[in-house]
Amino acid sequence: MKDIGAIGVLQDPVRRRLYDYVAARGEPVSRNEAATAAGIQRTLAAHHLDKLVEAGLLETESRRLSGRSGPGAGRPAKLYRRAVAEHQVSLPPRDYRTAAGLLAQVAEEARLDVELQKAAREQGWAARGEPVHNLSEVADLLRARGYEPFADDDTLRMRNCPFHALAEAYPPLVCGMNLALLQGLFGDSAEVHVRIDARPGICCAAVELSKINED
Repeated sequence: MKDIGAIGVLQDPVRRRLYDYVAARGEPVSRNEAATAAGIQRTLAAHHLDKLVEAGLLETESRRLSGRSGPGAGRPAKLYRRAVAEHQVSLPPRDYRTAAGLLAQVAEEARLDVELQKAAREQGWAARGEPVHNLSEVADLLRARGYEPFADDDTLRMRNCPFHALAEAYPPLVCGMNLALLQGLFGDSAEVHVRIDARPGICCAAVELSKINED
């Protein structure tokens, strides 16, 4: 029932704003920064942020923001970042993760990478809508699939992976599936190129943009 409690915490609009802000950042956030973003006092922000930590939605670390150490450097600040743990709710409980893990294990052992990628590409193609014409439309399409894209020059990277738990256990299999799914989603567009670019803490796939307007 822990997941239900975590989701319940987000029913409070202030906590939801704070969580959305912290989750969207690629680096830990201070109480002052979160308070300013949510338009509330620092003490109230601290209260709600700590409630999000108790619910397992955020994690904390301590660091001196000045970058200095030793006497006179000041006290370390408490910083918040999105928790790595995933939360899912179903009533009554369902264990889809175990089933997915077993299927991934069998697919990997049977070396069904090619077949899986073919099915993923077809799934992405079936989910396509209108062709994308600008950076915002590309990002919206990714968000609709559960990704959290952010711009890195002419590339969109994702702060999360919708298949995180499986990707950790079966990285080549699941990352290949993820890549094929996105390739199918964007089709044969000469303006959008999806590639593997694994980096710590973010999705293994990156979407390169060319000749796409920023408007």
